Formats: sequence, C-alpha cells, structure tokens
Amino acid sequence: MSCKESFYYNIQDLQNYYRVTAFDFPGFGASSPIEYGWSVADYAAFTAKFISQAGLHCPFVVAHSFGARVAIKLASQDDNIFSALVVTGGAGMVKERSAGYKRKVAAYRAVKRIAPKFAEKNFGSSEYRRLSPVMRQSYKKIVNEDLTADAAKIKCRTLLLYGEGDTVTPADEEGITFNHAICGSQLKIMCGGHFCFSEYPQAFNSSVARFFGQCKEF
Repeated sequence: MSCKESFYYNIQDLQNYYRVTAFDFPGFGASSPIEYGWSVADYAAFTAKFISQAGLHCPFVVAHSFGARVAIKLASQDDNIFSALVVTGGAGMVKERSAGYKRKVAAYRAVKRIAPKFAEKNFGSSEYRRLSPVMRQSYKKIVNEDLTADAAKIKCRTLLLYGEGDTVTPADEEGITFNHAICGSQLKIMCGGHFCFSEYPQAFNSSVARFFGQCKEF
C-alpha cells in the first residue's frame, strides 16, 4: 500500500514552482483507518471535501494507481474540480477474467465455506493478504469497478504517464484504454515501472511541469 512519501522527490522539485498539497487517503499511510469498506465513490467524496476545505480551487492534480481511480471518478462528476490532471500508472479497467482466475475464485469460495480463516490467509495476492479485514472489503469494491465509462466523461486536460515496464497497469492495456476514452488526452510512455515517478523523478517532473505549463496557456 502506497503513501504520500512515495512522491518525495516529485514534491521536492515541483514545490519550487507550485503550492504542493499531498495527503494520504483514509486507511493509507498516516491517515486514520476506515470503519467499513469504502468504494471509489466514498474516496471521491472524501477528496472533494478535502479539496474544498483546503482551499484548493481547481487544482492541478497528479494521481497514481488507486489515486487515479479516485481522480477519474471525481473528474467525471465535476467538469470544474480540476484545472488539469496527470494520471500515472492509472488503474480502473476491469479485464476479462481468465478461466484460471475463475477456477481460483471458485476454489476460494468453496474453501471459505469450510475454513474461512485458512481461505483468507492463503488465497489472493500478497498485497490482498497484507490488508486488514476492513481494507479487504474496500479492495474488493474498488478493483471490481470499471471506470472506463467514467473516463469518457472527463473534460479537463489530461496527461497519461505510464512506465514502459509497468506490469501492474500496463500502458498497452490501461494506458491506451484511458487514452481512447478521455477526449483530447495525451499518452506518454516513459522509463520505469508502476512507480516510474519515483524511479525516474527528473524525467517525470519535467513532463508534468511541461504539461502544466501548456495548460496555463489556455
């Protein structure tokens, strides 16, 4: 699970030119835990309230992975909430489930009926198994929501930045899908993987600053 500190090198650079505000979602990083499983919409509502209370009027936004899901949901609901959006390693597309995946789900459900603790401990990804029970509820809601239709409603200027070695949200799948869905969006593929912004911060920050500079001209 990621936190705002993963953007350390980006914040250090970009704060020379912008007021930078970074925060952890509830249940992540240093924020308070959630009491029930939140959906993408719940996190979007929280973020909209945070933006308002922090006095961030039409901010430029950089969002990564799950944060991109939240940003996509927000931008689809309100044309004026962001001045511009950078999505990096953006997730939100539900892929066709393979036969192997369906067999694993069936096995998990069968085992869970007999030995629920064993099923929760031994099934699912390593990331899923590290989560608390409440965060697992949230995880299931989040990863099973396809945001492609939401992306198609976005009207703010959008840059999609994906690492060429990203195996979590591959550019040739998620990146291209969102590029086609978001009208007028730009897709740029750079060095690095899912955390390309921290692996190659100088190149990432340069692309972001150039994009935001172009947005200021309009």
